[in-house]
Amino acid sequence: MDTILSFAQNHTIIVIVLALGLLYLMVRKPKVFFGILLLGLILLGLFYMIMSVADPAKEQKKKLIHEEKQVDTNR
Repeated sequence: MDTILSFAQNHTIIVIVLALGLLYLMVRKPKVFFGILLLGLILLGLFYMIMSVADPAKEQKKKLIHEEKQVDTNR
């Protein structure tokens, strides 16, 4: 969420153009708008799932690297 807000603050023009484009689609072509919205939500859910699965693996990798460095320094 912080990344999205940071992007919106740093790239105001892009966010305004995207918002106007989505507003246009919502008014003129609601079927396309809801299709894009559904696709975005599916991709967001997929990204969240991948990140939640990868997070424990990243911590485990750091732990193993730290243990390996301790073994190397003891030799």
